[in-house]
Amino acid sequence: SLTESPVILKILQNWAPRVSHYFDKEHYTYVGHQIVIQESIEHFGAVVWPGALALSQYLESNQEQFNLKDKKVLEIGAGTGLVSIVACILGAYVTATDLPEVLENLSYNISRNTQDLTMHKPQVRKLVWGEGLNEDFPLSTHHYDFILATDVVYHHTALDSLLATMAYFCKPGTVLLWANKFRFSTDYEFLDKLCNIFKVTILAEFPESNVKLLKATVRED
Repeated sequence: SLTESPVILKILQNWAPRVSHYFDKEHYTYVGHQIVIQESIEHFGAVVWPGALALSQYLESNQEQFNLKDKKVLEIGAGTGLVSIVACILGAYVTATDLPEVLENLSYNISRNTQDLTMHKPQVRKLVWGEGLNEDFPLSTHHYDFILATDVVYHHTALDSLLATMAYFCKPGTVLLWANKFRFSTDYEFLDKLCNIFKVTILAEFPESNVKLLKATVRED
């Protein structure tokens, strides 16, 4: 199902990991706003990975194709919150989710970068993939136009739970945008499983950073 030829792009931000246990601040500019992100290498989720830069850049450049204004957006594995902040600036109702240990830094970044903007106030919520979805996010009241995910697939044991979470939230009419650095065979295996469930197309590739940006929707057949 990956038939359409993707655009080949380059991540415009220079991205270099910092070797430091202290909080570092990274500065980004998207949609005319300077965004300051506080990072910590204590957690995987507290560093800005290249998939987040790729998706942020793509959302900024493709606002006609993916108009987020007044749309309900859920980010899973939001990490430092960069993508959620960009979605907020683009006018979405954003719910940014991640594991409990990441939420403090995530909340800090989102509130400091969106507090002076006159758009919908974003929410930050705990979401452990595959756990308590019906209780915490009942489908009767939680329908999302877009699900955003960046660099959520790497060497970890929760890949089946991640897939189940994507399947839970991705209903007819929902668009899943997933950007990921492809390093390992497990990354491609996950993509194969995704293609079994959804209609998947590659929107863009960033060859220098091995990032692919994919769009998935529920199969209509």
